[in-house]
Amino acid sequence: MQIQDLPYPDPGVPDARSGPRFLWWLGRNQLRGQLVSLAWGLVHFVSVSALPFCVGLAVQAVVDRSGARLALAGGLMALACAGNAVGDTFLHRAAVTNWITAAARVQQLLARKAAQLGSALTRRVAAGEVVAVSTGDVEKIGWFVEAVSRFTAAAVTIVLVCIGLVVYQPALGVVVAVGLPVLAVAVLPLLPRATRRADFQREKAGYATELASDTVAGLRVLRGIGGEELFLDRYRRASQEVRHAAVRSARMWSLISAIQVLLPGLLLIAVVWYGVQLARQGRITVGELVTVYSSVMILTYPLRHFEEIAMAYSFSRPSAKRAARVLSLERVMDAEGARGGSRAGGAGAGSHGGTGEGPRADSREGAGELPSGDLYDPATGLLAPSGRLTAVVCGDPDAAGRLAERLGGHPSEAGASVLLGGVPLDELPLDRARAAVLVQDKDPVLLSGSLRELLDVPASGKVRAEAALAAAQCEDVLAALVQGSLDVDDPMDALITERGRSLSGGQRQRLALARSLITDPEVLVLDEPTSAVDSHTEARIAQGVRELRAGRTTVVFTSSPLLLDRADRVVLVHEGEVAAVGVHRELLHMEPRYRAVVTRETEEEAALSGALDDFDVDELNELDELDEIEETA
Repeated sequence: MQIQDLPYPDPGVPDARSGPRFLWWLGRNQLRGQLVSLAWGLVHFVSVSALPFCVGLAVQAVVDRSGARLALAGGLMALACAGNAVGDTFLHRAAVTNWITAAARVQQLLARKAAQLGSALTRRVAAGEVVAVSTGDVEKIGWFVEAVSRFTAAAVTIVLVCIGLVVYQPALGVVVAVGLPVLAVAVLPLLPRATRRADFQREKAGYATELASDTVAGLRVLRGIGGEELFLDRYRRASQEVRHAAVRSARMWSLISAIQVLLPGLLLIAVVWYGVQLARQGRITVGELVTVYSSVMILTYPLRHFEEIAMAYSFSRPSAKRAARVLSLERVMDAEGARGGSRAGGAGAGSHGGTGEGPRADSREGAGELPSGDLYDPATGLLAPSGRLTAVVCGDPDAAGRLAERLGGHPSEAGASVLLGGVPLDELPLDRARAAVLVQDKDPVLLSGSLRELLDVPASGKVRAEAALAAAQCEDVLAALVQGSLDVDDPMDALITERGRSLSGGQRQRLALARSLITDPEVLVLDEPTSAVDSHTEARIAQGVRELRAGRTTVVFTSSPLLLDRADRVVLVHEGEVAAVGVHRELLHMEPRYRAVVTRETEEEAALSGALDDFDVDELNELDELDEIEETA
């Protein structure tokens, strides 16, 4: 895989059981790139290590006054330098390719997982952690993956040089062959402590990133309540903790680096001292002493890769662990998300009818056709008839959000999947489930770019952008976009800033609604689509959505009377079960719990209203007659 071939057609199925297993899986999936890097690494390191032999041969040729051997030494040195240049160039190319492709594979895996989980991802993993994994962590993982091949090439080169020195000059070669392994493993006792400090630093950095991400996301709210300084102080403290942790980690790695410099220097002194003694005794020549001395000096270069691989693994292991944790998440929601839907099979207990309704099996699945029919949630008993606008009222906004996600195919427990036309959504391939049911949550995201690009989404082609924008009442939004853009006459070419920050909450909400309407899915689930708009606009949106989605299944989670009054069917969900089904005006008079949610009625007001509802009119008339008799008497 070359960089120009990215992204991967299929990044594969990762082994996410642990961080080390994930790193091993990445290495195996880039075996070809690893072998290429290893080959060029051997060319580079062997060429570098051959230079001392060439120098020793040249020195001995000068001592012996041999022009032929001097010329041979010069030719070998030129060949070694050429191999060094070529090997270093292509090693760097292969290493960078391995680094980037490994990081790109991880990013693709994370992006695919985020698309699979949707908004459930940030409820199960902190948003800051997801950001840290997809940015800094992927680089550290890529670093370790590419460093493995260079380390292997360096280790093989050291072994070859030690064998060559033993054969070339046994007396000094044995000293080097014994000393170099000692140098390689000398820092191992320090690595666990260095790793722990690196892990602690990553933990603090992840918390600081999460805090910064959450602060930026809620900056507008913080300014509104004057809480900027409080969060700024909290981020300052978190930042200082990161700094202190980084300094402690750097001290340990500095000590390891110092040992890697000190011990080779001591070995070099020992080799020179012993070599001089042997040269005085006439047991070795001057050229042999120069060769062994130069070899020890040169070998400090590949020895550095032992320190690098230790650092790469120490830094990448926690990163791989975090990435594996995200990649191991499945579509089934956790226990927190299961609240409100834990009473699977408990439907049918409502007192106003409709709570025991089952799905109408109307599946036309087959030959690639999407399932259609009634949308039914067995956990709550919620039924959204095909082709109708169903409004769902739920007193708990969090429970409403979880139920909306369930309707999108994210079951809260095994065996309780939502059914579309009798077909369980979680048994469908994800792309088909998403094509059949589209869920727009209460805080939709607008990506930066032009409005035309924002609305360029997979769609049936039956709903034009103009019709969707009109139904979502986006006229003033289009005017604002044109006014805020330079040299733009067509609103579709107007630019939208990151997450639509230049727009108001209501404007962002309406653009997101228009985007959802354009897709024209079989089932559209909207979670509080008009919570940030005024009542007049909300009424027009309700009518526009009803007309545009005529004949299509639409489910709206809302407590707005304007939307509820336009719905064909209103369902009250209370404590995880359907409690009442009807139309808005009927439920408003007959169901106190519904009235309390929709009108924001207090408990005292609800009790008084219930007492008045239960009061017998005949009894009131009798009391009036008694009053008249008493007055006459």
